[in-house]
Amino acid sequence: MPLVDTSNPRIVDEIMGNFAARGGRHYGEQVTELQHALQCATFAQRNGESPNLVAACLLHDYGHLLHDLGEDIADKGVDARHEEVGANWLKRHFVEEVVEPVRLHVAAKRYLCWKEADYLAGLSEASLLSLKLQGGPMNDEEGREFEALPHCDAAVRLRRYDDMGKVTDMETPAVTEFRTLIESFVRKSD
Repeated sequence: MPLVDTSNPRIVDEIMGNFAARGGRHYGEQVTELQHALQCATFAQRNGESPNLVAACLLHDYGHLLHDLGEDIADKGVDARHEEVGANWLKRHFVEEVVEPVRLHVAAKRYLCWKEADYLAGLSEASLLSLKLQGGPMNDEEGREFEALPHCDAAVRLRRYDDMGKVTDMETPAVTEFRTLIESFVRKSD
């Protein structure tokens, strides 16, 4: 595991603050952003995933917490590209093994719609709406290119937890319970 960047502890403070301030937003599902993040990370942890994937699950929608476009932007036909916004912010502070599954989790949805016939039918209404805005299912060429990416498997696993993390009233640990975990993936300063 990478060493914690003790020279810049404010990064994790900032993340915790954003979850506290903006995590109560909804994004088309029956759970809040914070509930969704905690559920995804909890499912990954319970399934014995690597710590870096658990951290990626917790942070995968962090891009939603970085914009002020409102909770119903997809209903207005806007794709906030939250995966890119979040990954671009996270890559300044975190290791690639956390950042790249975050960046690729939307592509993983598009990929699974191409790869597995039943996957598309199982998507929530909000996921179907965002899928349309995000380019729809991949074509053959895009699917093969995605499969060649180094973090393809991690992104697909993250995506499956993303799909699971929409349970109303699920009990999870508090976000602060994941603090030490995400601190362990802060990049050491050069």
